[in-house]
Amino acid sequence: MTTAVKPSPLITADTRSFWDACARGVLTYQRCAACGHVQFPARPFCTVCRAAGPVEERSAGVGAIHSHTTVHRAPTPAFKDDVPYVVALVDLDEGFRLMANLRDCPPAAIRIGLRVRVTFEPLAGGCALPQVRPLE
Repeated sequence: MTTAVKPSPLITADTRSFWDACARGVLTYQRCAACGHVQFPARPFCTVCRAAGPVEERSAGVGAIHSHTTVHRAPTPAFKDDVPYVVALVDLDEGFRLMANLRDCPPAAIRIGLRVRVTFEPLAGGCALPQVRPLE
């Protein structure tokens, strides 16, 4: 019997810097040097003014839950042992939004506006996924 394997992130030339930072336990985003727009995920140009080469910045990794859902049915067999799990949209304090799993939070404590901190979950091959946990 073959064991189901969770997919790894698709790393491209535009996203390599982000995933390399995650592997070091650092969350990054971009800010346009021309207009100051904050954006995520990484792109080779500003999505507002179209200036080339937005600057990568380090996030403090703190924000608030904007929305969330609880997944009760695994999307593939690889996630069977994880259900139920919570996927949250998090508004980071720097002004961008991240989708991540919410870890270590009892269902009764989950709410819009809950303050969370980004942590990283190591994956095979040296990569790491950003996850969020409630601030203590």
